[in-house]
Amino acid sequence: MRVTMIGGGYVGLVSGACFAEFGMEVTIVEADERKLGALREGRIPIFEPGLDRLVSENVAAGRLSFTGDMDEGLADAEVVFIAVGTPTRRGDGHADLTYVYQAAQQVARKLKNYAVIVTKSTVPVGTGRRVAEIVRETRPDLDFDVASNPEFLREGNAIGDFMRPDRVVIGVESDRAADILRSLYRPLFLIETPIIVTSIETAELTKYAANSFLAMKVTFINEVADLCERVGADVHDVARGMGLDGRIGRKFLHPGPGFGGSCFPKDTLAMARIGQDAGAPQRLVETVVTVNDARKSTMARRVILACGGSVRGKRIAVWGLTFKPETDDMRDAPSIPIVSRLVEDGAELHVFDPEGMEQARPHLPPQVIYTTDPIEAATGADALVIVTEWNLFRAVAPARLKALMRGSVIVDLRNIFDPAAIRAAGFAYHAIGRALPPVEEAARRGAA
Repeated sequence: MRVTMIGGGYVGLVSGACFAEFGMEVTIVEADERKLGALREGRIPIFEPGLDRLVSENVAAGRLSFTGDMDEGLADAEVVFIAVGTPTRRGDGHADLTYVYQAAQQVARKLKNYAVIVTKSTVPVGTGRRVAEIVRETRPDLDFDVASNPEFLREGNAIGDFMRPDRVVIGVESDRAADILRSLYRPLFLIETPIIVTSIETAELTKYAANSFLAMKVTFINEVADLCERVGADVHDVARGMGLDGRIGRKFLHPGPGFGGSCFPKDTLAMARIGQDAGAPQRLVETVVTVNDARKSTMARRVILACGGSVRGKRIAVWGLTFKPETDDMRDAPSIPIVSRLVEDGAELHVFDPEGMEQARPHLPPQVIYTTDPIEAATGADALVIVTEWNLFRAVAPARLKALMRGSVIVDLRNIFDPAAIRAAGFAYHAIGRALPPVEEAARRGAA
């Protein structure tokens, strides 16, 4: 089957490479000449484990190609995916659909035969209908169907999520389109992946509802973590006690400094706006947005209190900048407000991230010092802050860390260290959702 992917960004590139691995003939159309040049040279412009190998193997096999020419990209296409960006629109929180509608118009002009035009991007309810209108207005003679096929890819595990998904959601209006898209996903029949066929509106809303619910789980456990600190409980034990209930599940019950990334922040905001516009306000989602924004802003205050109420003139090491491990994505990363506030309050910041250093530079103050590894960042530091839970940070022994640092304060916003071991090494250890020893708790209350 001939598949065309409009957009070679995260969703388009991962999806295109995976469809090629399924045996489809895939062409990715990318308008950005710099990104297109990199892809043609075999350089992957994003970090995603395993993606470089998957792309190179399918290019070599002749199943995956890249072009900037829409005519070439759409030649004999049977399925055309629109996988362009839908960022938050400035001023009102809605998803900006400019690129989606532009792509729909361009596809309509260039298609020569019947094809299913599929929105792969995350789009609000009603977008598919508008795409169909644009195509009809542009090419009244064109035979086509419009469908919605939202992606459910986690950064850092996107290939596994695509190749072994929990489900595939397909929103269509015709049996013809449904049959074509079922055929596209036929390799998943062998592992009995549920294929859910719905209306276009249902498929569009399902993506927002799923991400909003997961964001609520994250926000809920973060608030429970705050409560645990106050009452002397351990949030990890609470989360385990909750998560073993099959109705709740264990995933996304990990406390931290707040969610970020390319999906949750913009999708919860868009879900809230969709509800407001439809006259069905999504109050829980609105609260999640507010609570999460506030949480990221207050994390720097935790560091300041742990340092005795002031960080002026102090050297602070920060481990991890990306919003999560196994990605180089800095979008809405908690590190941005944390680092910015600490620099504003007079601290000297030495930071390290395995993949996100260059991506972080435009987002962080120019005074930040970038180091080559976690050891260099921690050497001579008065305090260490862990913002992203990369595995290599766990490998640093507490005794070695104590010998490297000038001070003894660790603020672990991801709870990667064992509290007993790190305190036995002589550190004043501050975690998320774990009760402080009585002496430290009294000091914290006094500083607050």
